[in-house]
Amino acid sequence: MGKLWNETIIKAQFGDAELTIETGRMAKQAGGSVLVSLGETVVLVTSTGAKSARQGFDFLPLTCEYREKAYAAGKIPGGYFKREGRPGPWEVLNARMMDRPMRPLFPKSWRKEIQIIATIVSFDKENDPAICAMVGASAATALTDIPFAGPIAGCRVALIDGEYRINPSFEAAADAKLNLIVAATADAVTMVEGEGQEASEDEMIDAIIAAHEAMKPIIELQKDLARKLGQAKQTVVEKQVDVDLFTRVIDLGLDDIADALAVQGKFARKDALSAAKKKIVDALVSQDESLEERVGEIKDYVGQIQRDIVRTQTVEEGIRVDGRKLDEIRKITCELNVLPRTHGSALFTRGETQALGVLTLGTRRDEQRIDNLHGDTFSPYMLHYNFPPFCVGETKFLRGPSRREIGHGELAKRGVAPILPSHDDFPYTVRLVSEVLESNGSSSMATVCASSLALMSAGVPVKKDVAGIAMGLIQEDGKVAVLSDILGDEDHLGDMDFKVVGTEDGITALQMDIKIKGLSRAIMRKALAQAKRGRVHILEEMRKAIEAPAEEMSDHAPRIITVSVKPDRIRDIIGPGGKTIRGITEQTGCQIDVDDTGTVTIASPDAEASARAKTIIEQLTEEPEIGRVYFGTVRKVVDFGAFVEILPGTDGLVHISELADHRVEKVEDVLNEGDEVYVKVIGLDRGKIRLSRRAAIADAAEGK
Repeated sequence: MGKLWNETIIKAQFGDAELTIETGRMAKQAGGSVLVSLGETVVLVTSTGAKSARQGFDFLPLTCEYREKAYAAGKIPGGYFKREGRPGPWEVLNARMMDRPMRPLFPKSWRKEIQIIATIVSFDKENDPAICAMVGASAATALTDIPFAGPIAGCRVALIDGEYRINPSFEAAADAKLNLIVAATADAVTMVEGEGQEASEDEMIDAIIAAHEAMKPIIELQKDLARKLGQAKQTVVEKQVDVDLFTRVIDLGLDDIADALAVQGKFARKDALSAAKKKIVDALVSQDESLEERVGEIKDYVGQIQRDIVRTQTVEEGIRVDGRKLDEIRKITCELNVLPRTHGSALFTRGETQALGVLTLGTRRDEQRIDNLHGDTFSPYMLHYNFPPFCVGETKFLRGPSRREIGHGELAKRGVAPILPSHDDFPYTVRLVSEVLESNGSSSMATVCASSLALMSAGVPVKKDVAGIAMGLIQEDGKVAVLSDILGDEDHLGDMDFKVVGTEDGITALQMDIKIKGLSRAIMRKALAQAKRGRVHILEEMRKAIEAPAEEMSDHAPRIITVSVKPDRIRDIIGPGGKTIRGITEQTGCQIDVDDTGTVTIASPDAEASARAKTIIEQLTEEPEIGRVYFGTVRKVVDFGAFVEILPGTDGLVHISELADHRVEKVEDVLNEGDEVYVKVIGLDRGKIRLSRRAAIADAAEGK
């Protein structure tokens, strides 16, 4: 059956907004296309498959793209070229949220390229286009001839004032107790991504279930659409298992594979498995030379045996690949201040995973500028995650951060953010960098731990310490094993991996990717409870190195102090053409920033220099007070009195009648230009300052 491009619009209430899916009007040459709207946020999503398979692919060739258009928010892009450039980190993160729930629903043997593109064409700054993109990816694919075990839906769920709200506006969700994006099929939740303000495990589970219930009508809506307009799906040619050859591989190599899996150490085990695999292949080929062309198939059978051994051994015997118990955490070591010139550093090692966390403190001018559809904003907090090839013993080209690196860094960033002090209390720009030096099991969670340690070692007044743990789950023949602190092999062979970040009192970030159907509330509760025990254990190990933030910051870190002045006095600090502020900087060596609200930030590693700059600024912006005596300089003499500068740039008039306690015939008889004199402020009238030398002399005589 060919494409049926009947223009169709379907609608349904989806939490706080109405969802609209339209097809048949735009992008009709794509394999499938839909226009998805929430409020006035509109996203065009297309799904297109290649006509033939690409040779040499041994994986599913799926690409998901999420692209914002500046015109969607009525903006013209910045920069020289005035057009959209490479996708920003937020676009990469949203593309990953499209990919993760969709990828498991395509046949594993599919080798024809699939490209799903979400284009944000209208944005109302209230409704999340990422939700439209997730729903659209599923709906557009359901209309194509690509085999797809969907549909799915995605939604945002937030706990606001004790109520679970589905797809609330950005403003409404800003201060939520927890804020998750959940994806699901009709039968099961497949992905969870989000953050919390020390949310409890039960609050997380309730949110996930509330989101799943809200998505079921949207999934049914897509099913109806696909039944009416969808194309006939292509036939999937699954790889046929050669039972005879598979049996020969089992007979020949089962014991060798089991022995190799028992070897301790990532690389030693990998080498043992490679040797076992080679031994099996060589033996079979020596028996039958025709099998030379089926080496890849033999290796697949070895991989299947390996998977079955690991999974069965785990659920039946409670024994893991590296011999640990199901809830056992690998050995942890923590080292502080390992780099002499940085503002803060920590080395966190857990088993064969190691992360170097490095902290740099900056000023307002170091904040990250973010220009996206929400507007032009500045962020005082950054966390960057680097995963160089040497950390897993590989050699690759060093390029910019990968999608994985951006995703892992964002997860760690969300997990650490709730423990940071407010910017008002700690007016620094904070940049954390995690250099992953070794990896076998979650390096993103090691990043969280290293970051927490680096912050505390640097003397940042964090609210609490925070740790992260990666968990796994294997479900086999009705039995369930929940694994704490999973290895890379366990992640690959398991049914679910989830990462939990939090303090001792609650969850600050959560990420789940679920590969099985029907994950019950009881299993989720068991998994999260075990994760909490593991998290608390890791925190206890970290506290052996440091229990509270250091009392003193690094000598190399800037000292920042703030001064508040009236906004109309900012000009006195800046001076004509910036002359005054440049002079203060040259005189003190401090970095000085002034914002429109009148907040002046002074930064310098030298506390004495900062104090000098503060004094100068306070003098420049000081307001005269009635009744206060000042020591000023005569700037100008006129017939009726003298103008005296009592503060930098601030003059007042001493009337001739206020020069002395007797009659003065001529001002010059008492004062001349350049004289320094004590005067008292006796009046303020519409910006004019009245001064008295006579009153100052009287006060001095009375000992005031």
